[in-house]
Amino acid sequence: MSSDLPGNQLANAASAYLRSAAHQPIAWQEWNETAFARARSEDKPILLDIGAVWCHWCHVMDRESYENSAVAHVINESFIPIKVDRDERPDIDARYQTAVSALTGQGGR
Repeated sequence: MSSDLPGNQLANAASAYLRSAAHQPIAWQEWNETAFARARSEDKPILLDIGAVWCHWCHVMDRESYENSAVAHVINESFIPIKVDRDERPDIDARYQTAVSALTGQGGR
């Protein structure tokens, strides 16, 4: 990770699911205005990951993609990565599940 990029911001998150990703090389941020302001100021898209501590496939994605340093480098350079606990923020989960279902006819419930 470049020294000018912020590190992973999840170590002190209230959510156990978010804290479980604190060791990942992704520069995760929680859903908040600071993350969105950074995306605007750096003119970068957001990579949004919504998951839950009980979700098998969420942990597979973490293990197989987000713990890979080469993947992390691409994500950290190209995106503002935001991780959301769907149990803590069902409003955000519902919004994006509705959008995915409308676009693809299916979703990850």
